Parts: sequence; structure tokens; C-alpha cells
Amino acid sequence: MRLKSFYAKTMTEAMQMVRDALGDDAIIIATREENGGRSVRVTAAVERMEEMNFNQPRYEDNGIKPRVPRQAAIPEDYLQYDAEEDAEDAIHEKLTDTLLRHGVPGDISDTILSTATMMGLNDTHGAMKMALEHTYRFAPLPLKSRKGLMMIGAPGAGKTLATAKLAARAALAGLKVAVVTTDTVRAGGVEQLEAFTKLLQIPLMKARNPSDLRARLAEQPDADLTLIDTGGCNPFEVDDMRNLAGLLEAGTIEPVLVMAAGGDAEESSEIARCFAVLGVQRLFPTRLDVARRMGGLLSAAGRSGIAFSEASNTPMVASGLVSLSAQSLATLLLPKEDRQKSTTQSTTQKTNTNNRGAAQNAPIKNLRQTG
Repeated sequence: MRLKSFYAKTMTEAMQMVRDALGDDAIIIATREENGGRSVRVTAAVERMEEMNFNQPRYEDNGIKPRVPRQAAIPEDYLQYDAEEDAEDAIHEKLTDTLLRHGVPGDISDTILSTATMMGLNDTHGAMKMALEHTYRFAPLPLKSRKGLMMIGAPGAGKTLATAKLAARAALAGLKVAVVTTDTVRAGGVEQLEAFTKLLQIPLMKARNPSDLRARLAEQPDADLTLIDTGGCNPFEVDDMRNLAGLLEAGTIEPVLVMAAGGDAEESSEIARCFAVLGVQRLFPTRLDVARRMGGLLSAAGRSGIAFSEASNTPMVASGLVSLSAQSLATLLLPKEDRQKSTTQSTTQKTNTNNRGAAQNAPIKNLRQTG
């Protein structure tokens, strides 16, 4: 089974690329818009079927062996195939239950499940990880950047705390950090961020409009990382989005969408698509520690084409900042028992690999220690 993604400006071009590369037998696994609708991504698969040489069954009846049509031949290890199919069905059912529990929309669930099936259902965690790898993009935020990173999002998403966490990470790495806030209207907005920056010994600059922001950015030309906090923006209000677009034009700035986990899937995806129009390429989830439903985040990233970056899973400024990956996201989605089973299987596989050629009667304790 071959699985490959194709990128093009239009769906017609992408489908032609699929046919040219994989042929007419290709199966379309997923399609989605990216870069705010400026391009499309098509994931397709093609299976190369090879004839299986099953052994003919043996019969003994007066020395006469009846002729059996090849298509009716039964493999001697057919019970093994049945067991494998049962295991795959169980894994598929667990994945389905997991996505339903998180409130993932049907179209996103279908994409994840079909991709997991195509990649092979060896274990629950591995299948989820591989499916997420081929369904989503992951792009961690840089420690150093010539672009200013502007935290944007709906009111209450956690932009100020996200700004403080990123500033703390860079400061602890010994980098020169510049922090600017444009959240000068909301009561307590400046004071909240200033309390964090004082602890980090980073001066907080204020900008009320695009011209102020342009001036503040010019004051810190040698900063390794510039972070910009903004006030809450209603993505469905034209004036709010116009004002935010004006701030983004004040310099070389990359907008980062901050979104709280646990939101409604449909509303989260609509919000993400609105902000994607401003050129958002990365999604920064917050409140992972208090959310129990991740369907909103999966829907937002899946339908907008925005990549997952860092995430926050604690209100503490100096900790709880994690880079999302297919591995960590799969762990976050799956029930605890499936995480433990996957860890046990990985440890066992690693132990077996590291101890090839060892004596068969080696103590299990020693094998675990060397693994």
C-alpha cells in the first residue's frame, strides 16, 4: 500500500497529479484546502495486489486427491488471518469510539479512520499516530525569528498567557526577547502581561494602533524574538478583523491563532477559517489540562489547513508549554489504557530488537534492563 499527498493550486490539478503518479486505481483518502483556500491537498493511496500462493489442501481417500479449483483453495493458516482481522476490527472500533467521545465531526473522523486503515492497524496508538501524521500538519514555533509572532484569537482564548509562556521559554534559553501588547483597552490587559514580564525582567512595550506598533518594533531591531499580544477579536465582526489586519501590516509579523480546547467543533472550525484569511499558519491550543473534548481543535485544524504548533496544558508561566506532534496528540486523544498498552508494546519491541542473538533462556529481568 502506497500513501502519498499531492499539493496544487486547484482540485483539478491535484487530481491530475494523483492520476499521473498513482494511476486510475488510486483511492482518494482525504482532500482539504490549505493556506486559507489558496491551495489544496489531496491524499491518495494505491494498493499493489500480488497473487498469494496458498498451498493446496491435502486429502487422503484411497490414494485419490480430488481436484480443487484454485479460487476455492483454503490457506493452511487461515485461522491466523481471522485472528488478524478480528484484531484490526477491535482497533478500528476503539478509534471510532475515541473520535466519537471527543465529538469529532463525521468528515474529519472518516478521514482519520480511512487513513488509519490504509496505513495498517497494528496497535491503537500507532494507528492513531500514523493517521494524524497524514491528516494534519505540525509546525512548532521557532525559538528565534526575524518575524514578530502575534498572538491573535477570540476573547478569552488565552493569548496573554501564551505570550508569557513563549517569552519565558526564550528568556530561559538566554535569548533577547521583546514583548509588545496592543491590548490597551481591556481593563487589566496591560497589567496582567506586565506582571509576567517583570518576573522575566523583560520590559513591556505598549502600542495602541498600527503606527505605535511600527515604532515599538523599530526600537528592538536586535531582538532574537519579538512577541505581540493582542486584545480579543471577534472573527465575525468586520471592524474587528479590519483592525487586526491593520496591526499585522505594521511590520514583518506572523499571526498565530490561539484557541482554547473544549470548544464546539463547528464553531471552532468557523473561527479558524475566518482567521486563516489573515494568513494564519499555526494553531496554539490552550487549556488542554481542563478540556476533555478535543473535537473542536481537530475540526479547526482539519478544515482550515492550519498546522498545530505549541500548546499550553497548565496556567503556570514557566512550564506547561509543549510542542504538539502526531505522537503527543494521539496520546492526548486516546484513553489511558490504550496509552499504557502502546507503551508496553513499544518497550517489548525495543527490547526484542536490542537483544537479537541473545540466549533464549536469558532472564526476563535482564532483557528489560538492556531494553
